[in-house]
Amino acid sequence: MSLTVQFYTMLAMFGMGSWVGAALDTYGRFLKRPERANWVVFINDIIFWVVQGLIIFYTLLVVNEGELRFYVFLALLCGFAAYQSLFQSLYKRFLEQVILLVVNTYKFFAKLVTVLIINPIRYIIQLLLVFLIGVWKLLLVITMSILKVIYTPIKWVGILLWKLTPKKIKIFFFKVAGIFKKIKNLKVIWQKLWNKLRS
Repeated sequence: MSLTVQFYTMLAMFGMGSWVGAALDTYGRFLKRPERANWVVFINDIIFWVVQGLIIFYTLLVVNEGELRFYVFLALLCGFAAYQSLFQSLYKRFLEQVILLVVNTYKFFAKLVTVLIINPIRYIIQLLLVFLIGVWKLLLVITMSILKVIYTPIKWVGILLWKLTPKKIKIFFFKVAGIFKKIKNLKVIWQKLWNKLRS
């Protein structure tokens, strides 16, 4: 391995050490360990370190075809230490600003969608419901008026026919009505008896 490749390898691993430091702070910021169950933290930690290992190995593969030397680990450690001492506080402030920007952007677009799309659709649906209810009430009033207009002449014709009906036929109808009433009363009595027997 030439000196140039070794120099690039050291630079790349120094950068990856800083990357791991920044990734670790980002991961800690979003994971919120106290709020998570231990098994969730454990699984997330394993996934995080596996992903970081794969990224470091891929970078090493690109730079020097994956050759591991002692100075690779030393460069990673130096990069991580440099990040911790020089860039950590700056990166954390930058990360908070980015999170705040993303949250505010999301809130702005959510409000925009609510004002421009959701609220108009809601108002249109409300107006449509009010219109349909009004049409239903109007049709109901018209139907009742028509039925009343039809019912009144039929009622008067029925009263007239009843008055013109002979007394014998009227008595027959009354008798039939009385029989039906007695049958109905008997049905109620039998139902009560049946309920008592069942209980």
